[in-house]
Amino acid sequence: MALSIHDATVRLSLASQLKWYIYGMKTTIDKAGRVVIPAPVRERAGFTAGAELDVSVDDMGIRLVRVAAGPRLVKIGRRLVARPTVSADARPAVDVAALVEEERSRWP
Repeated sequence: MALSIHDATVRLSLASQLKWYIYGMKTTIDKAGRVVIPAPVRERAGFTAGAELDVSVDDMGIRLVRVAAGPRLVKIGRRLVARPTVSADARPAVDVAALVEEERSRWP
């Protein structure tokens, strides 16, 4: 199967955008035990200043997960409806279509 010039350009463009991820990033732990998470990683994970993180250790290493406030249940008529507890401005914007496309493009 031959690649068209457009396909090759798109793959090269994606590779250059993900270059930091392909080769990994290094950081250090300071004397106080703090680790600086590089900005591209923070942006991709949706971590913002002051965000609460759950830290755990598993077989793969240390896992950081953003703690999100759960929804509250509101009774509307005879049904319970989940409503967000955080304002729309405080929630991270997630482009699901872009994430799906990025994941599809990740494997040749």
